[in-house]
Amino acid sequence: MMPFYRATFLVFVLLVVKTTLFAQSSTDRPIQGNFQNMRFEQFVQAVETQTPYRFFYNTADVDSLIVDMKVENQPLRTVLQQLFNGTKFNYAIDNQRRVYITTTRPIRTELPIGFFQRGALTAGADSTSNAYLSESQKKLAEPETKVYEIGKRTNPIRPGRSTIAGFVRNVASGEPIVGAAIYVENPRIGTVSDQFGYYSITLPRGRHELKIRSIGLKDTRRRIILYSDDKLNIEMEDDVIALKEVVIEAEKDKNISGLQMGQERVDIKSIKQVPTALGEADLLRVIQTLPGVKTVGESSTGLNVRGGATDQNLILYNDAPIYNSSHLFGFFSAFNPDMIKSAELYKSAIPSKFGGRLSSVLDVQTRDGNKKKFVGSGGIGLLTGRLTVEGPLIKEKTSFIAGIRTTYSDWLLKQLQNAAYQKSQAQFYDLNLHITHEMNERNTFYLTGYMSKDKFRLNSDTSYSYQNQTATLKWKHIINNKLYSVFTGNYSGYKYNVSSDKNPVNAYDLGFSINQSQVKADFNYFPTNQHAVDFGVSSTYYKLSPGNFQPKGSESLILPDVVPTEQALESAVYVGDRFDINQRLSISAGLRYSFYTYLGPGSVYQYVPGQPKTINTITDTVSYGNNKAIVNYGGPEYRLAIRYGLSNTSSIKASFNRTRQYIQMLSNTTVISPTDIWKLSDPNIKPQIGDQYAIGFYKNNRNNTIEMSVEAYYKTMQNRLDYRSGASLILNHHIETDVVNAEGLAYGAEFLIKKMTGKLNGWLSYTYSRTLLRTNDPLGNEIINKGSYYPSNYDKPHDVTMIGNYKINRRFSISLNFTYSTGRPITLPVSKYVLDGSLRLLYSERNQYRIPDYYRADFAMNIEGNHKVKKLAHSSWTIAVYNLTGRHNAYSVYFKSENGRINSYQLSIFGNPIPSITYNFRF
Repeated sequence: MMPFYRATFLVFVLLVVKTTLFAQSSTDRPIQGNFQNMRFEQFVQAVETQTPYRFFYNTADVDSLIVDMKVENQPLRTVLQQLFNGTKFNYAIDNQRRVYITTTRPIRTELPIGFFQRGALTAGADSTSNAYLSESQKKLAEPETKVYEIGKRTNPIRPGRSTIAGFVRNVASGEPIVGAAIYVENPRIGTVSDQFGYYSITLPRGRHELKIRSIGLKDTRRRIILYSDDKLNIEMEDDVIALKEVVIEAEKDKNISGLQMGQERVDIKSIKQVPTALGEADLLRVIQTLPGVKTVGESSTGLNVRGGATDQNLILYNDAPIYNSSHLFGFFSAFNPDMIKSAELYKSAIPSKFGGRLSSVLDVQTRDGNKKKFVGSGGIGLLTGRLTVEGPLIKEKTSFIAGIRTTYSDWLLKQLQNAAYQKSQAQFYDLNLHITHEMNERNTFYLTGYMSKDKFRLNSDTSYSYQNQTATLKWKHIINNKLYSVFTGNYSGYKYNVSSDKNPVNAYDLGFSINQSQVKADFNYFPTNQHAVDFGVSSTYYKLSPGNFQPKGSESLILPDVVPTEQALESAVYVGDRFDINQRLSISAGLRYSFYTYLGPGSVYQYVPGQPKTINTITDTVSYGNNKAIVNYGGPEYRLAIRYGLSNTSSIKASFNRTRQYIQMLSNTTVISPTDIWKLSDPNIKPQIGDQYAIGFYKNNRNNTIEMSVEAYYKTMQNRLDYRSGASLILNHHIETDVVNAEGLAYGAEFLIKKMTGKLNGWLSYTYSRTLLRTNDPLGNEIINKGSYYPSNYDKPHDVTMIGNYKINRRFSISLNFTYSTGRPITLPVSKYVLDGSLRLLYSERNQYRIPDYYRADFAMNIEGNHKVKKLAHSSWTIAVYNLTGRHNAYSVYFKSENGRINSYQLSIFGNPIPSITYNFRF
């Protein structure tokens, strides 16, 4: 009988021989096929389809490699040896049938001799292998070197396409990344992450290399083998770049390849370089520097977009409307810069999911907060201070971000030379809270709360205050890789109060409020990469208190006056479809149908038929019960956009959109003020309707680093409101007698040159635009300018803006801005006469003259602290000078009768250079 040790040894030898033979047979498995005039990637796909081999290589290395051979039952090693003979390519095949292709050095698929011995690595070992990296290096390198198998593995890989979906997030904070480009080179297929960081891309099944990039973050890649539909979440690292970018785009050529025109995306982190009055980084100030966007003057945050009035812009803060977007007389916007993630302005081709305003939509989104650690940031300036904190409530699941901002500006008012103003007061604050909870991979909840309040008193006993309140609850549900839904409920409230109590006999309180509640459901469907559909429904309830005038205190003799409450319901359904016909031609079409009901209780005045609406022509009053429909309006809103690519660096686009607006602001000032009144459409005031046609040419140069574009537009507006001379808007029970129906006409051209990268960046824009109104209602109680067109209050034909930033080094940067615009229209007295012993003035036709032209230069320097990684707080200083030349720009011109003479005066908001210094910190 054979001794036990000999039997054991024989079994061991047999096992080794069997294992070796099996390894050889597995790695030398024969292949066959006709691979003639075929790209290497096609060759790989064919081999992987018929065998269990998996290839790993850099696509850039093999982009010019052509396979031209016919193979009949030959081992893969023989085929590769023949293919790579005399070339720079090396290959290696391990026991798991993985094939590695390189152009640098041969790959070893086994450990070198002496690997487990002490001492240095033996010659021939690859010191750059992941096995020898530090733990931190491994963590960063692993996602790019690892091969992700997507879906349920099949062998062979089934032909056809499958969809990958997931979230793109920041690796340090866990926040979603908006506008990240996810694409493969061959075939050229790509997509962009949305406002939630979510993406969906459909690819041919097989091996791919996903490339992911976003400006300000390090480019990354993911090697995948796609078997079927599945998820893939992607994390990206912050990139320390030499220059902060001003405008963030998902892809460098998005302005060429994208369908959207008249769209601007701004990253709030980068606009901190743009100098503003009093040193506060301001989103709306930067928006005003974009082509086609204007403002009537300094200290105004109201936007006039492509000929539209300030109330024709829908400003959304996490989907909730903001009715007054300014603080402290308009010197600051309502948005805390440390809370904002991004803002998108739509000037034309407005997506069908948006409605309710004629001119533009400004969609502002907050950051989600850090999901991994607690951090904070803030700033202290001459007039304001702010603090923002964020962090995880449940790590990797629930995060929050909260911010507070306030002013301490009273000290500045006490420095004024005029003693009357030294007792004035001006203050504001705003509070922000945003919570994100990721229940699981398919369900995420978002909760946002915002509240702001302003209060001021200037050289009088009258106090003014106003406040905004919003709340938003959002649920995102991923149904499958191609379809997801977002359900939203939000509330928005705005109110103001004017009061006086210096004289108890005349003490009063005047108040106005508007409350808006909305529910909506939005769906996004991606049947293919060339086809995207979005659809949804929404319903909005309005409740207005147009005016409430009450005595203040027991001694007041003021008579109460209350304008009846108004309420209405606005609903809409929409569908939009984007289709890429081929690489050159794309079409986006949408239809939104809105319907509006003005609800009781209420009373409607009846007027003499065929006569102008005046107090004297009121014939009757019709009363309606609670929630009874008084009048209905509605109709379709069309959205159409077409893009045609002339080349890889140029394209032309055209668009048309119709919008309807059922709520309008009544104001006899040219800027947004606290005493403005919002009015719902009723039987006597019809909703506004706007049609805009636009066409544009877009060209990129120098590898897409310089963008050039020109857009022209033509817009008509129906039922635009203007006011008769001497109109009274506050506490007016029959406002239709003081308004005039007008039709509007706006047209213009916008030119833009923008450099996005490098030490020197910025943009130069020029806008030519006209905005004209005409009263065409034969029943109107006043025909302005004899029925001919006249300029609107915000008509400014020429506007030039230059934004320049220069990065001296990683710690110092400077910014210089310049803006010029035509003076806005004004109505002037042209002669005087004496009537009944009194000197009177005769005025020109409305808006026939203009105040002086406006121009201003600003300068800022940003100084970063040292860039040590480990320190208590990272800080920076911003030193700025607003109105560098000290020009006395006219805000308005007015006239006073003094000693029998009519004297004219010019009001300037800033007549001197305004220096500021701000200390910013983050921890």
